[in-house]
Amino acid sequence: MAQPVRKIINDPVYGFITIDHPVIFQVIAHPYYQRLRRIHQMAFAHLVYPGAVHTRLHHSLGAYHLMCNALQELRNKGIEISAEEELGAKVAILLHDVGHGPFSHALENVLIKGVKHEDISLRIIRILNKEMNGQLDLAISIFTNQYHKPFLYQLISGQLDVDRMDYLSRDSFFTGVSEGVIGYDRILKMLTVHEGELMVEEKGIFSIEKFLVARRLMYWQVYLHKAVLSAEKMLVKVLERARELILRGETVPGASAALDLFLQSKEEETPIDKYLTEFCLLDDFDVMASIKNWMFHPDPVLSTLCEGLIDRRLLKVKLQAEPFDQQWVTEQRNRICQLKGIQEEDCHYLLFTGEAVNTTYNPVEEKINILFKDGTVKDISQVDNALISQTLSSPVKKYYICYLK
Repeated sequence: MAQPVRKIINDPVYGFITIDHPVIFQVIAHPYYQRLRRIHQMAFAHLVYPGAVHTRLHHSLGAYHLMCNALQELRNKGIEISAEEELGAKVAILLHDVGHGPFSHALENVLIKGVKHEDISLRIIRILNKEMNGQLDLAISIFTNQYHKPFLYQLISGQLDVDRMDYLSRDSFFTGVSEGVIGYDRILKMLTVHEGELMVEEKGIFSIEKFLVARRLMYWQVYLHKAVLSAEKMLVKVLERARELILRGETVPGASAALDLFLQSKEEETPIDKYLTEFCLLDDFDVMASIKNWMFHPDPVLSTLCEGLIDRRLLKVKLQAEPFDQQWVTEQRNRICQLKGIQEEDCHYLLFTGEAVNTTYNPVEEKINILFKDGTVKDISQVDNALISQTLSSPVKKYYICYLK
């Protein structure tokens, strides 16, 4: 008789994470999952916060651990969750980000146009399901919100899901930004289910508000930090420039055949279904090795951007509440064209503007519902004296410009 699989993983945030099911172990051992070791969770945030070098695999295992705890808490409150449903939810959260490409969100829609990482995740889960003879059917049903118990999906994707709980806890831990610390353990204890929907008990309101405030602070202090913004936009510009040069017939060799394939594909194509195997070979290393090679490319735009990323000489960034003065922008553009000896039509790689928007809580989307002792349910933005109702539901928009110094 085969021995039951039981492994423990030592995680710096939560301590020991237990793997105690052969299907979970099989998923984690798969090469498509192991690829997550080679993708940074926070792209180029480590250029500002040197400790932020954790990976998508760290985050996936952390979200899995929180899912295990959440399901146990709900069971303790009498919520019926079968062993099959538990396994399905755990597999779904483990694989929720398996479709991320190199540098995670920074390159979303750049290498592959018009396809979100969630869609690629679903394609990969279906491939694993076929390899595992249908053992992930229920996980797919939960992941796509087709299952008749919506709270299981809401634990994976919602305003109060274990995905967000882990990345806030983990990102604050690895960056050292204490403003992102949340009471994830208390939030998990406050979760409940009412009429099939995930809710929070009344006594958990302040923990939820702290969670939402922490998320807002992390966005402006870390995720949308101006130097992080500059580095990640430069990364996008590098690949866009490489692709443009290739379309012109110039030689811009990538560091791997897989990266070459996606750089050389026409933008109007969506090759992901045909080339999913090649996509699953891509990670941060392909891109960074290519950038190191392209530092010496004869094109001054490409080499300037690549040198800047490798040597951390980032484009200068300004953030402000109002759009930038066009005359000043034109003066900067003329200066850069003269400095680098490039045509005006190529200058948008070294000077560009955009908008950074952060909405902490949007009650129009997935709601955070509070269940009161008398059985009534209110969205958190409707709760009397709630901080969220006054300020945090309004989006904050800032205009930015990145330009060569």
